[in-house]
Amino acid sequence: MNVSTRWLKDMVPGLAGTPEELSVHLALRGAPVEEISSPGDGLADIVIGKVLKAEQHPNADRLKVCEVDGGDGIVQVVCGAPNVTADRYYPFAPIGSLLPGDFKIKKAKIRGELSQGMLCSARELGLVDLPGADESEFVYVSDPAEVAGAGVTIRIEDPDLCSRYLGAVIRGVKIRSSPAWLQERLRGAGARPINNVVDATNYVLLELGQPMHAFDMKRLGGSAINVRRASASEAAFTTLDGESRKLTSDMLLICDAEQPVAIGGVMGGQNSEVEDETTDLLLECALFDPKSIRKTRKALVMSTDASYRYERGVDPDGMRKAMERCIAVVLATAGGEVDGPILDCCPRPFETQLVDLRLSRIQHLLGIPFESAYVRDLIEPLGFVVEGELDGVLHVRVPGFRSYDVTREVDLIEEVARTHGFDRFPETLGPQRPGNVPDHPLFLLEDQLRASLAAAGLFEAHTPAFAPPGEGDVEVANPLATTEPFMRSRMLPALLRRLEYNLAHGNRDVRLFEIGTTFRSAGKGNPPGEATHIAAVLTGLREPSHWSREDEPLAIWDLKVLVEDTAAIAYQEGPEVAPASDGALTLQAPDPNAMVAPPQLDGAQTLVVRTGGGQVVGHGGRVLADAVDLPVWAGEVWALEIVLPAEPAPANAPTDVPLPQFPASERDLSLLVPETLAAGDVTARIKEVGGKDLEAVDLFDVYTGEGVQDGVRSVAFRLRFRSPKRTLKDKDVDKSVKAVLKRLEEDLGVRARG
Repeated sequence: MNVSTRWLKDMVPGLAGTPEELSVHLALRGAPVEEISSPGDGLADIVIGKVLKAEQHPNADRLKVCEVDGGDGIVQVVCGAPNVTADRYYPFAPIGSLLPGDFKIKKAKIRGELSQGMLCSARELGLVDLPGADESEFVYVSDPAEVAGAGVTIRIEDPDLCSRYLGAVIRGVKIRSSPAWLQERLRGAGARPINNVVDATNYVLLELGQPMHAFDMKRLGGSAINVRRASASEAAFTTLDGESRKLTSDMLLICDAEQPVAIGGVMGGQNSEVEDETTDLLLECALFDPKSIRKTRKALVMSTDASYRYERGVDPDGMRKAMERCIAVVLATAGGEVDGPILDCCPRPFETQLVDLRLSRIQHLLGIPFESAYVRDLIEPLGFVVEGELDGVLHVRVPGFRSYDVTREVDLIEEVARTHGFDRFPETLGPQRPGNVPDHPLFLLEDQLRASLAAAGLFEAHTPAFAPPGEGDVEVANPLATTEPFMRSRMLPALLRRLEYNLAHGNRDVRLFEIGTTFRSAGKGNPPGEATHIAAVLTGLREPSHWSREDEPLAIWDLKVLVEDTAAIAYQEGPEVAPASDGALTLQAPDPNAMVAPPQLDGAQTLVVRTGGGQVVGHGGRVLADAVDLPVWAGEVWALEIVLPAEPAPANAPTDVPLPQFPASERDLSLLVPETLAAGDVTARIKEVGGKDLEAVDLFDVYTGEGVQDGVRSVAFRLRFRSPKRTLKDKDVDKSVKAVLKRLEEDLGVRARG
């Protein structure tokens, strides 16, 4: 939602700071600010001009011809405002100025007179003032079962779903557009103005968090309100949006003496809505059960501003304040007068909760000591009341508007931490007692991967698990931000955005990795599937620049080493890292358990990671140019993402191997390998045939060009032989090499280069 800084300061007297400073404070206290905008944005061209003369227009009764000094000389301006007089100062837009709505001021003739600018009103600049609050006194009539007054009767039949209902009758209102101050406040909060009465209810909802509703009294049958569940005969109900909603017996309805007029806590009905001819109102202010509203909203597949707040709980102690505020705004904007007392039907009065807060427990959980007086200073401005203290225990009364989320001592300690400021806690670790429960194998694996990637020069990043549309299929019921309504199904997109951020700030060499949870939909009614992924993004130089060598950018081979090392740690049974087949990526994996290739990767430069059983568990490769916003000077971007096993195998215990006692014997083989054959396949066959004394196989050269026919490439391997029992003779090594060459030619069509 949008929040007006001015409105916020009206609600919190003494609140100081710029919008930027307030946004930092809010973020540190659990309410991050996504964007800051100002109604004054775009008014840089406006100056203060002095009107020297203001005379009647010779050709128009309602216009004036003024001489205005805007600081750059005196100009003539035609103005239609009747309150403009000489020797006064007004906002002035010279020729060329741009007003809100992209309205550009030009030189013009108005009824024959030249106008070289514009004298602006607050409305034209998007600036308004707000009226003060009404201080009227109100009379209440209360009863736990049924209450009547002003010709209206209110009865609650189901106190489990509605524990309190307030009603007030206002007669003689005039329905029209809301005044500018009210419309601007609603627009500033992201709401659409409708009419003065509906706007008044929305204003109170935004200001106090209490949903309100207005009924047309003449359309209420029997002038009665009955709060009950839907009956078996009530199968459908038409709401304000014109949709017919299917009802069930567990849904709460607001009814008159004849029929339903609203779905409680969700939306009103067309049969009782306020119209242009409405003169008499019944204002509703109710307290509904959050679980019931949530269930109804989900069953109807709809969400409203009212249901959003009822689901999270409204202030049981603030209902009278909200009703009085709404009445005041209605009277100020629509006229009329209150008929009789405010009716308050309350079968189950709300009782505030008393929670004990131990100073010793605060220190135990937060790690630093807190004095009693300081704790009071932290929580009392939030509405909590400390009613007493005994032996280091504060007896704290929880306000109604926090009764849903503050029910335990630890909840109060969280408020202490937030208000104190998370950024003010020391970074040092206090004394702690190690536990005797072993870490989960997955946590140990994550630590190994962090150490490996950090040693490779990568920095660990932490990105939110929320994602924009297209990057996840698990929708969040109550997203923190409307731009991120899903849970991520991949780690890579968020890391690429962090890479873009670094590049935008001039950081050419970026190496980031992240380990986190991803989510996949498991079908309607089932909890989403979760998996732990590791992802990394890299761009820039292979090594820091130095005068002694040429700069070399990162290449596929650097990524291949990273992918192989990461996969080897995650899957110890011997994962395979190979190029994507035919240079193309399959975006829909044939195996539902296999990992689908990231769409950001270029199939021609992509590696696929498979377990020993052949299951695809990861990919790495070059990021497509259109998948990331890069400056023109940026190099190629490389990325990997691998899913980690849910139950990793225990790490192999290190073994001691004695140093070799006998010398090694090496042979270099220059082979003609078909271009379609991977060097890894050749390496695997050499190891298979080389015998027990083959210690290592290294590829050290690749050549194509003169002397090598088309369709093949010359690949050089170095084979190292060593026996743990004796010194090998040349004939032993030559015999093994011949066997290798024979099998390579027979099985793979690979020949020795002459």
